[in-house]
Amino acid sequence: MQSPLHRTHFNNFTAAFCAFFLFALLSIPKGVSAQKTDSLIMNNGNVIVGELKLLDKGVVTIETDYSKDDFTIEWTKIKAIYSKSHFLITLKNGLRLNGSMQTDSVTRKVIITPVQDSPVVTTVSDIVYLKGLKSSFWSRASASIDMGLSLTKANNLRQFTVRSNVGYLADKWEATMFYNDLRSKQDSIDATRRTEWGPTFKYFMQHDWFAAASLNFLSNTEQALDLRTTGKLGMGKYFVHTNKTYVGAGAGVAYNREVFTNETTSRSSLEAYFGYEVNLFDVKDFSLLTTGYAYPSLTEAGRWRADFSLDTKYDLPLNFYLKFGGTLNYDNQPAVSGKDIDYVLAFTFGWEL
Repeated sequence: MQSPLHRTHFNNFTAAFCAFFLFALLSIPKGVSAQKTDSLIMNNGNVIVGELKLLDKGVVTIETDYSKDDFTIEWTKIKAIYSKSHFLITLKNGLRLNGSMQTDSVTRKVIITPVQDSPVVTTVSDIVYLKGLKSSFWSRASASIDMGLSLTKANNLRQFTVRSNVGYLADKWEATMFYNDLRSKQDSIDATRRTEWGPTFKYFMQHDWFAAASLNFLSNTEQALDLRTTGKLGMGKYFVHTNKTYVGAGAGVAYNREVFTNETTSRSSLEAYFGYEVNLFDVKDFSLLTTGYAYPSLTEAGRWRADFSLDTKYDLPLNFYLKFGGTLNYDNQPAVSGKDIDYVLAFTFGWEL
């Protein structure tokens, strides 16, 4: 049975998280109009003048005076850029710069002028990320929430799923937090519950290296986990960083603490971890994100765990989307015999900031 204290803790956290999420969305202020002097020259010769706000995952966002909504344009459709504004810039080779940029009219090369260092010559296609350094707090924030609900007359089945995240990207670091929850009830069968949440922090360095720290909290009736707490600290690198694909890997150490709902004694262990991340985007309106981690124990002989996640998303108008995703957890020494694997598959409808 799930302990009342733990159940109360997760219910309170769920309510607090949802309240914070809704407050954040409703309290987004209208930005102060900035001087729009950035110019983008498209392959067909068209010119768009405005405030260049963001290039991420192959799509550039620019705000203009003559449109109510921001323009979003595929970066591959841009052949030249002219701006005196300052940006946080990332190149395909992992070089991170802080400066302005102009396209040379003769060579068609992009000349980036950093705040302190010497100019860097590159091409439009080698620029994989831009962020205006005068961007407001909310323009650097991100959030998404998607939900699914299933009601079946047979056995009075009721199932609810929510998957959500919030994040903030600064000049040299990124902080994110996710919350996933599944609740299922039906007549004559014990309720099923799976709750997972946690924050992640990344500090970006040159040449696509980064330091990472995270906490993960998992409650899982299938594997009799009242609460598994995993803290990780490590390093990673993006080996592929383009306007269509991110591929990265990382490794480090993890501390794992587990409390169970059955008679199994609580246990703690020190683990190594190895993981990967693959992010595919700019495939029409589809995108795909998958991560995987393996945790060989350093203090429990023969034990190892693995976590895997996969999310595919189809974008709809007005920032809505459809998503099919899932997570899988494996433990070769679980608290309940035969319950070494737990997984969730969900088809949901959502909205993102």
